[in-house]
Amino acid sequence: QVQLVESGGGLVQAGDSLRLSCAASGRTYSITAMAWFRQAPGKERDLVGAIIWSSGSAQYADSVKGRFTISRGIAKSTVYLQMSSLKPEDTAVYYCAALLRGESSYDYWGQGTQVTVSS
Repeated sequence: QVQLVESGGGLVQAGDSLRLSCAASGRTYSITAMAWFRQAPGKERDLVGAIIWSSGSAQYADSVKGRFTISRGIAKSTVYLQMSSLKPEDTAVYYCAALLRGESSYDYWGQGTQVTVSS
């Protein structure tokens, strides 16, 4: 099992930056990838981006490419989502999720953290 706890959400203005953190505990040695998802009110949960645990290589949704950066901590038990040039449409609950070795889907999720961007 892996436990995930997000932090860092809040209320910001358009154009501001914000960094979210996701701390993993438990079977972190089994993590092969971590991802950030977001869900806006009335909408489906969408993938923001993901990072390969071993290489640190990350990929992003087109909507955030060039504005958001995913990175991992030195101890590799924390993943970050650095968000810049925030827009009102980035308002959502942001979730981190973990993919474990031998599994084919993100089965471990944090509780989510609210990000609200005012215009």
